[in-house]
Amino acid sequence: MTRPVFLVVLSCVSLWTLATCAGGLRLELRHVDAKANITMAERIRRAGERTHRRVASVLAVAPVYWGGTEYIAEYSIGDPPQPTEAVVDTRSDLVWTQSTSCNSSYCFPQRLPQYNLSRSRTAHPVPCNGTLCAAAHEVGGRCSGDKNWACAIRARYDAGDVGGFLGVEEFMFGSEKVTVAFGLITTSDIDPGSLNGASGLVGLGRGALSLVSQLGGGKFSYCFTPYFHGHLDTSPLFVGSSANMSGGGNNTRGVITTVPFVASPKEEPFNILYYLPLVGMTVGEARLAIPSTAFDMRQVAPGVWAGGAIIDAGSPFTLLVDVAYEALKQEVARQLDGSLVPSPAPELLDLCVAPGDVGRLVPPLVLHFSGGGDLALRAENYWAPVDEETACMVVLSAARVNLTMPMNETTVIGNYMQQDVHVLYDLGNGHISFQPAHCSSI
Repeated sequence: MTRPVFLVVLSCVSLWTLATCAGGLRLELRHVDAKANITMAERIRRAGERTHRRVASVLAVAPVYWGGTEYIAEYSIGDPPQPTEAVVDTRSDLVWTQSTSCNSSYCFPQRLPQYNLSRSRTAHPVPCNGTLCAAAHEVGGRCSGDKNWACAIRARYDAGDVGGFLGVEEFMFGSEKVTVAFGLITTSDIDPGSLNGASGLVGLGRGALSLVSQLGGGKFSYCFTPYFHGHLDTSPLFVGSSANMSGGGNNTRGVITTVPFVASPKEEPFNILYYLPLVGMTVGEARLAIPSTAFDMRQVAPGVWAGGAIIDAGSPFTLLVDVAYEALKQEVARQLDGSLVPSPAPELLDLCVAPGDVGRLVPPLVLHFSGGGDLALRAENYWAPVDEETACMVVLSAARVNLTMPMNETTVIGNYMQQDVHVLYDLGNGHISFQPAHCSSI
């Protein structure tokens, strides 16, 4: 029997004890709808579907969770370089790409040619008895034969499974060249279209094989440009030492707010989520009458947790636990009074005004965190143009989007609410920072 083809990995210098890149990495992220010739109403509809699919995927399968995507990174693999596109996900760890060993009957279609291992001078296998394979236990890292064979992996997602082997390879992100561990995928039953034509996935989670962990430093940041305002600019993602809030000049608009992460439960999949200490909200000058326990996390069954507030770069719209949503909706409606207009999508969006009234009449929103941290958001962070005549509030009730326990009682801060906010995840120090910014200029 022939030995299986293996895969490749990323790092700055060495193989497993990966050195931190001197300047860190900067990636340009493309929104999934950037190349789609669709109307604003269609963008809203697609974002709503992705929100539901993303949040519903949390309990779909184990051990890796990815449900839909919003942003795609472009880079190259190997020497000579082979162009690649990958979904960027804060809720998974593995870096992987499809290879030419992937039979077309078992793999999904992608825009770019599949990675060809035989063309690269810098690819190396990861033996199944090495430390890298041991670190891949969350994606089934194991020996597929004797101890000298390559490390076999299998990652499960709500959209399907991928399988292959682990290896080490040279990756080029912009002008930075790094070497990291990644999965060379040889078989897949991922639903066609789930990755929007991308070749694979880049995980930014807490696990040992995520890009963040491999590059060292334990930090990453992003700044999402507005995506419901005509042309869609790319959004910067920084990994490693380049992820910081220093400087900014005219690119920033406000003060830095830093709050600690709430300790995640130990059980999967909750251990990979980023929980925040949200305690309340203010609309305009009115503090919402939300029970103090509304955002508390609680165990509802063995290994199952409900509640809490999660920040997620992959979910488009923000979902609030229903008691908080109702308080927000009622107060915003009261302040807008006679300016509300009928919703073009009442099954999804409750409150709407004329587009010109968003910046003029819609009150700002402030998120309050325990310890006194506040994040002030403009109207444009939670209202969006739906068509030429209507703009609507794009915060939804978690109880009204066909979710089941525990996600129907969990708050998720989506990426639309994070647009034009520089967000820094400092995993080493256990906190997250926010700073309003002009993301297209960073």
